[in-house]
Amino acid sequence: MKKKWLIITCILLITLFAGAMTGTIMSNVEHPKYHTISSIDDIEVREYDSTLIAEVQVEGTRKESISSGFKILADYIFGNNQAEQDIAMTAPVQQQSNEKIPMTAPVQQQASGNSWKVSFIMPSTYTMKTIPKPNNPKVKLKEVPKKTFIVIKFSGLNSEENIAKHEAELMRHISNNQIETLSEPTYAFYNPPWTLPFMRRNEILIEVNPG
Repeated sequence: MKKKWLIITCILLITLFAGAMTGTIMSNVEHPKYHTISSIDDIEVREYDSTLIAEVQVEGTRKESISSGFKILADYIFGNNQAEQDIAMTAPVQQQSNEKIPMTAPVQQQASGNSWKVSFIMPSTYTMKTIPKPNNPKVKLKEVPKKTFIVIKFSGLNSEENIAKHEAELMRHISNNQIETLSEPTYAFYNPPWTLPFMRRNEILIEVNPG
């Protein structure tokens, strides 16, 4: 009996370790560039460089919209786009009419009236001139100028309760310090869904007056 439980324990430990490592490896992609202006515990003020994003607006609950928005954007970056440049006529890429775009993190989500905007940040190697144009008209490419955000970082699942808890904490900090905000909250999720909750990186960002 002891041997049986020892084997089960070992299997569980291996599974947990594999899950943690997979989440870490799969999250090892390009992140948006910023520098930290100030930091108190899990709250930071950051200045972000200008970025290029692919964005889609979808209807539904927050959970439904991030799922449907993710699928549309993933379809775009994994090949459903028009390559701006000619593709070399040599095997194995001859006659390809699309181009795969590398994945970046995080996936961002922001309320927009009765719907949600879901966006991917595009790799920094692209500009509006060089980024492959989407075939799906729902996908919009946008240049976002340099901005300053106040951000709270937290782990765990991206559940409504977890988000609400940390958003309330961020809003208290903003109110207590009389910080002028310029946008609604944006939710950012950095990890694939199979990442263990304690290994996940989630953030809530609100644009603030840099002055």
